[in-house]
Amino acid sequence: MVKEKLDLTPRVYNKNRDLALSILFDCIGMLSFGIPFIGEFSDVIWAPVSGLLMAWMYKGWSGKAAGVFSILEELFPFTDFIPSFTLMWFYTYYIKKTNR
Repeated sequence: MVKEKLDLTPRVYNKNRDLALSILFDCIGMLSFGIPFIGEFSDVIWAPVSGLLMAWMYKGWSGKAAGVFSILEELFPFTDFIPSFTLMWFYTYYIKKTNR
């Protein structure tokens, strides 16, 4: 009913939902920057979770490759500032031009 009132097609809804989730997951990944000493330990827990979320959100070969990149980005120190989820969203919807 809300989608009908807002006239949102499924493609636009998924695009906006994926962007919101991407920004949220990037913010979660960057939280460890603000917590000294504990932050790097939390990256060990967040790294595999972020990789699985990336592969789940973005299907296919590019999603799996981005999942591996996301794991490595979280495990290497001082790389938490890279917004990997948002970059993958931009790649999916603007460079690759997927109409999911």
